[in-house]
Amino acid sequence: GDNFQKFPAGAAGAAGVPSSSVSSSNNMDSQKLRDLGAFVQLCKGNPAVLHMPDLRFFRDWLESMGATIPPPAEHPTFPESPKKANTEEKTEVPIPEPAVESEESELEIDNEGVIEPDTEEPQEMGDESLEVSEESMDQADEKKMEAMNALSEGNFEVAVEHFTEAIKLNPRLAVLYAKRASVYVKMQKPNAAIRDCDKAISINPDSAQPYKWRGKAHRLLGHWEEAAVDLATACKLDYDDDTSFTLKEVQPRAQKIIEHRRKYERKREEKAIQERIERAKKAKEEHEKARKEEEGRRPGAAGFGGFPGGAGGFPGGMPGMAGMPGMAGMPGLNDLLGDPEVLAAMQDPEIMTAFQDVAQNPANISKYQNNPKVMNFVGKLSSKFGAKP
Repeated sequence: GDNFQKFPAGAAGAAGVPSSSVSSSNNMDSQKLRDLGAFVQLCKGNPAVLHMPDLRFFRDWLESMGATIPPPAEHPTFPESPKKANTEEKTEVPIPEPAVESEESELEIDNEGVIEPDTEEPQEMGDESLEVSEESMDQADEKKMEAMNALSEGNFEVAVEHFTEAIKLNPRLAVLYAKRASVYVKMQKPNAAIRDCDKAISINPDSAQPYKWRGKAHRLLGHWEEAAVDLATACKLDYDDDTSFTLKEVQPRAQKIIEHRRKYERKREEKAIQERIERAKKAKEEHEKARKEEEGRRPGAAGFGGFPGGAGGFPGGMPGMAGMPGMAGMPGLNDLLGDPEVLAAMQDPEIMTAFQDVAQNPANISKYQNNPKVMNFVGKLSSKFGAKP
């Protein structure tokens, strides 16, 4: 019926983000695709995300493709990230955690008609391994009729006793459990009714009656989602006005719970995406910082201050070198630093070890007369400064 069709499928479960199927031939990271799918779903549900400062590049791209972005006035504004004069000495500002909201605190449901659960011992269910003879079936039918007569007279306790006797005689007949469940509902014993309905459904899942009475039992307990699912299933299997009436009463409350849950799921998704954006931003900043530090450590990046031991006293009498901690500003220095052969030699540990040895004692140059790498480097330096090696 129409009432069943209006009820959302899978009401008893939490709303999820549909996953996209991607051809493996695209050679794209599947996790990144899933993240992108979740992000698109988030933008659909909350376009205000697109006005976050960190997503300006994405907003510009969408507009360049002809998309229309809702104006920021229709959505909450986001503060710009604080800018600092010295980008080299950034201090991480901790992001305050949002206040934890109680999902129950904002959800108000009309619980009129909800009762306290029954806590009695489970009722007898009958022995399914019992061999049921025709005589037992006939006796079970007689007990069923007696139970129906007692029920029509409003004698619920007697009706339950007769249905129990009928179940013992024919324990694999689903209708007997459903009938007894209907009496338990009238007696305000929803948990007992649910146990009977579960049993009946396990025997015959295509019967509408167990779903109807289990739905009514859940309604008594305030289990709105479960009640709506069972009542909608009963209407689908075998529509009747009584079930439909109860479904109309239950459905708005179940829908309110579902929407409430989806709201918090969206908040969790937004928070997860924001955390991923912050992590990516932090990783990018750390990578940039490491890159600059690495560039600063490279030889020749700031004059010859990186030469071990300085260059004072280098053999060959290189002009102006004695006693200077570095050689920045010396004639020919720019030419020297622009020579790729010199820069490559400065990366060679063997050459630099020899350079340090000779710088400490110029007489040690004799040890390297037969080392072409060292002598070529000495010659290169001498020629740059107009001295002979």
